[in-house]
Amino acid sequence: METRAGDPGAFARFDLSRVDSPAFVVDAAKLRANCAVLADVRDRAGIRMLAALKAFSMWSTADIISAALDGVCTSGLWEARLARAHYRGEIATYCAAYKPGDLPEIAAISDHVIFNSPGQIARFRPILDAQGGCDIGLRINPLHAEGEVPRYDPAAPHSRLGFPVDQLRLEHLDGVSGLHVHTLCEQDFPPLARTWEALRGHLAPWFGQLDWLNFGGGHHITRADYQRDDLVAFLREVQRETGCALYLEPGEAVALDAGILVGTILDSHWNGMKIAITDISATCHMPDVIEAPYRPAMLGECGDGAGEGLHDAQRLTRLGGPSCLAGDVIGDYRLPVPAEPGQRFAFLDQAHYSMVKTTTFNGVPLPSIWLWDSDDDSLRCIKRFGWESFRDRLS
Repeated sequence: METRAGDPGAFARFDLSRVDSPAFVVDAAKLRANCAVLADVRDRAGIRMLAALKAFSMWSTADIISAALDGVCTSGLWEARLARAHYRGEIATYCAAYKPGDLPEIAAISDHVIFNSPGQIARFRPILDAQGGCDIGLRINPLHAEGEVPRYDPAAPHSRLGFPVDQLRLEHLDGVSGLHVHTLCEQDFPPLARTWEALRGHLAPWFGQLDWLNFGGGHHITRADYQRDDLVAFLREVQRETGCALYLEPGEAVALDAGILVGTILDSHWNGMKIAITDISATCHMPDVIEAPYRPAMLGECGDGAGEGLHDAQRLTRLGGPSCLAGDVIGDYRLPVPAEPGQRFAFLDQAHYSMVKTTTFNGVPLPSIWLWDSDDDSLRCIKRFGWESFRDRLS
C-alpha cells in the first residue's frame, strides 16, 4: 500500500533531541490548518463535518477540532464517553454490533446511533424507544469496491460492514432517519463520485423519506492535490437531488501530516545488508506497516527511498523493532544519519492510526506524546507511559 502523505512541513526544522525516544510529536499548527481546510469545504458545501476519533483521538487537542468542526464520530461506548467528556458538537456513533448492556448509555450520549443491519435495529427497538426515540441510522454496503487493499475495503466480497444495498427494502427504513456509507481509505474525489453513481439508483426511491446521508471517512480532503472544488460541487448537487442533509467523517484528513514518530537506533550489524535495531516497533507502534502493509516515509531520507536502487544493500539500512517478533521489520531506508547506536530519526505522518493502535506486546514501552506548535515553537509533554501501562493490562 502506498500513501501520498508524508510532507515534512514544519517538522523539517524540528530538533529531534528535544523529546524522548520513542515519542509521538503532534504539530498543533498543522492540526489547525487541516481543520481550517475541512471547515472551508463544510461551509462552501453546506454540510456537517465530523472528526473520526477512531483515527485520531488525542483529546488534549479537542479544543482545536471542536473550534472548527461540527462534532465527532465514534465507534462504541468508550469512544462515545471520550467524545462527551472532551469534544463539543454532535456525536454520531456506529458499531458493527452493539452489546445490549452498552446501548442505553450509547443512545443517551450520542446524537445519532448508526446500526450495521436492520436486524439489530429491530432487536434493540425497546431499548431505543426507552431512550426517547434517539436518531437512528443504518449503514449500507454499496457493493462497489474502491479500496486498494481488500482487508481495508468495507465493500470487499463477503464484507461484514454495512447492509447490502441490493437487499434494502422499505420496511428496513422504519424509524431510520438516515443512511451511512463508508468505503474509502486515503482516497481522493473520483472514487466517491463513482460510489455515488453505484448507489444512486438503489437509494432514489427513498430520497424523500431520508433526513440525512453520511458519506463516512477515507476522504484525503486536506492533501494538497485533493480535488476540493469538485467535492464541494458534488455535495451541493447531492443535497439538491436528495433533499438530505449531508455528513462527512474525515479521520486521517484531520491529522494528515500533523505528527511524527521519533526513534533512536539501538544497535546495528551486517547480515547481507546493514541492519539496525530501533526503539520503534512496527508491531507495537505502527501496526499498519505489517497489516496493510505500507512503508512509512522518513524525515530527511536521502534520495528517493522508493525509487531506483531501493534494493542496493550497500546504500540501504533495514530498520526493525526491539521485539522478539521476526516480522517486526519497518522497512529499508537510506538514513539521513549514520546507522549507529544513539542516532535519532523520525517517521512522517504518524499522528493518525499509529497513535490509536499502539500496544505493549513483548513489554515494549509505549511512545510518549508531545504537542508542539510550529507557529511559536512551544513544546510540552502531554503524557509519558511508565511500565505500569504494561503491568495494568495484565493480571
